[in-house]
Amino acid sequence: MGVIQNDRELEFAIFCIENIAIRLGISGDKVYDALTIQSDVLNEYIVPCYDILHTQDKNYIVNDIMEVMRGKGVVL
Repeated sequence: MGVIQNDRELEFAIFCIENIAIRLGISGDKVYDALTIQSDVLNEYIVPCYDILHTQDKNYIVNDIMEVMRGKGVVL
């Protein structure tokens, strides 16, 4: 399980939340809740995979995280 360790990881988490929200046309608050309360995708996937994910393009990152969310049964 990962915990945000530095500003780069924090900025990346915000980037992910904002871009998923834009893609879905919902608020960032709803996405944050889905990633932290409905599931633990933020700390179990996004933060631990930061080194790999942050090297990808925006569409890949958003699609990948949304696939993980679907796999965990997260409904937005």
